[in-house]
Amino acid sequence: MTDNSLITLAIEAMQNSYSPYSGYKVGAALLTEDGKVYKGCNIENVAFGPTVCAERVAFLKALSEGERNFTKIAVVGGKNGEIKGAFPPCGVCRQVMREFCNDNFEILIVKGNNKYDTVLLKDLLPLSFKPEILDIK
Repeated sequence: MTDNSLITLAIEAMQNSYSPYSGYKVGAALLTEDGKVYKGCNIENVAFGPTVCAERVAFLKALSEGERNFTKIAVVGGKNGEIKGAFPPCGVCRQVMREFCNDNFEILIVKGNNKYDTVLLKDLLPLSFKPEILDIK
């Protein structure tokens, strides 16, 4: 799958966002090693604490279906669904990615029409707390 195809799927996912409080819609498309794609969108809650980011929704959908091997994710977002700049994953999403992905996992951060940066997880989350530290993987 091309980066642009994955980004298109993230933009589609963004349309399903439930974000009545912030107005910020976020979509993600997660690619597995075997070519499957899992989409996610942010889902807000009036209490804010139960809010779930698009990236984690995509990961949780994939993980709940038994997937464990991922190659990249595209992330897109913006106020009222209008993409005007980069919308990188939050710290919690980065930690979830690190739990299930290696240092060379690619994050496509969409900045606008046909504009995106590709960042490796090791650069987005340096000195990460990873399962290997606990000798469990």
